[in-house]
Amino acid sequence: MPTSDLKIVSLLPSATEIVAALGLTDAIVGRSHECDYPPEIQNRPVCTEARLDAEKPSAQIDRDVRRLVKDALSIYQIKIDILEQLQPTHIVTQDQCDVCAVNFPEVEKAVAELTRSQPKVISLQPNQLSEVWADIERVAATLGVDSQPLLSQLQSRVEAIQQKTQNLSLADQPTVAAIEWTDPLMASGNWIPELVDMAGGHHLFAALGKHSPYLEWDALLKTDPQVMIIMPCGFDLERTRKETQQLSQRPEWSELQAVRNKRVYITDGNAYFNRPGPRLVDSLEILAEILHPELFSFGYRGTGWDVVETRHATS
Repeated sequence: MPTSDLKIVSLLPSATEIVAALGLTDAIVGRSHECDYPPEIQNRPVCTEARLDAEKPSAQIDRDVRRLVKDALSIYQIKIDILEQLQPTHIVTQDQCDVCAVNFPEVEKAVAELTRSQPKVISLQPNQLSEVWADIERVAATLGVDSQPLLSQLQSRVEAIQQKTQNLSLADQPTVAAIEWTDPLMASGNWIPELVDMAGGHHLFAALGKHSPYLEWDALLKTDPQVMIIMPCGFDLERTRKETQQLSQRPEWSELQAVRNKRVYITDGNAYFNRPGPRLVDSLEILAEILHPELFSFGYRGTGWDVVETRHATS
């Protein structure tokens, strides 16, 4: 199919970024309610909505998610009427995390109800960096474009960092707790342990390629990481700053060496770390300049990350 005939609906922010990075922004005719990058896709029709209120406190969001999953309900729903109007040739979705986007069975069900089009569904399921590269390659092949220019550019940026961090001594690789959620506490899994290690740190708690685990405060205190990087799923820098202020009210907070040494950082997890697409390389660069400012300066401070102004909790 000529690329001029493509009509792509992306139901996943990272997929939207992949399609756009492959040079097919103009072919995106519809998006999810969370797709916001690149900025020019924000005027495309929205094809999904959430059954969750993301403005609620973190603990309530977690409870709502668990209730919906327990009741076997999708956290998101598809606007089938919009999909019918758009008549897409392709739908890009995911089968990786029911909390992150519309789940795959919901997409299959919606496609079965369409009468005016029979779109091809591309489903992504990356759990580590090599699988993100493979997804980019597969999306490109399915849509009839070349993935190599994009992949070469991304991989060369990764290699530029690895060349500088691979010779660091163990003593120069700080222990890092990457935090995926603040209430209840969760460690960042999937591709994050790999990115932390590539950036010259030593990740704690989560296993590469595995979903983010709940983290007990006792375990955090006992392990006492040298660095804490807070990257809540779906939250921008300012929302993360507020979440961290609440975290710092806990009496255990001031016992952590990362707090005492002013090595607690907040990030824009929504734009970077939570999205398995091209900007995971930006995420790696953010981690590199956080962990090793003596080696790296990419200019993300203030937009992609910031230092937390730590203060001791009052009893």
